[in-house]
Amino acid sequence: MASSFEEFEVQHLSDPLFSLGGHPIAFTNSALFMFLAVFACTALMVLAVKPQAVVPGRWQMLAEKIYDLVGGFLESGAGEKARPFFPLVFTIFTFIFFCNLFGMLPGSLAVTSHVIVNFAIALILFAVIIIVGVVRHGVKFLKLFVPSGVPLLMIPPMAVIEFLSFSVRPFSLSIRLFGNMLAGHLVLQAFTGLVISLLAMGWLAGLSVLPLFANIVIIGFEFFIAFLQAYIYAVLASVYLHDAIECH
Repeated sequence: MASSFEEFEVQHLSDPLFSLGGHPIAFTNSALFMFLAVFACTALMVLAVKPQAVVPGRWQMLAEKIYDLVGGFLESGAGEKARPFFPLVFTIFTFIFFCNLFGMLPGSLAVTSHVIVNFAIALILFAVIIIVGVVRHGVKFLKLFVPSGVPLLMIPPMAVIEFLSFSVRPFSLSIRLFGNMLAGHLVLQAFTGLVISLLAMGWLAGLSVLPLFANIVIIGFEFFIAFLQAYIYAVLASVYLHDAIECH
């Protein structure tokens, strides 16, 4: 019986390209599926804008739906001033969504089930938030950690609490996505293993229909989760961008 976590292992697909700190760096299955996600995002937009037809085609309609979706929750979460950050949030949403979808393919790697990948995206996002906040507001950006109307004696502990709350946001974004993708794939593996076990028992083979049906339902639900988790990540990114733009 294969390990339940074998699906999530990073495997080298090439010889080491170079060494970094004594560790060999090679092209991995994780890098492959991230490249595929970037290629899919790019192909979607190229197919959408290339025809330049008066009547929108299927690809153009799909791209416009995604564009309107991201633009809608960006504006509602961060305000109209957040429009310059639309490319960032759009890229985060589409990249995570396609990574989640590719993770559903048999024999693939669920890239977003790795905390470090999700954390790298979160670090880029929060680097932008901090830089924009400092550039726009200067020292006043620190008011983000001091809620208005707080008594003078309560400012130090409240500032510490707000700073910790801000600091854990990249971790919460990463772990939320990691946990949902990992749990979904483990549940699929568990029901698949149950189907195989019942088939191998002969006289109980008929009962394998039940976990097989449950697996089909879960697969459909996982496709919805693939979209939902990308949506939640991008929505929270929009909300956090509001802090850098409005500084409150």
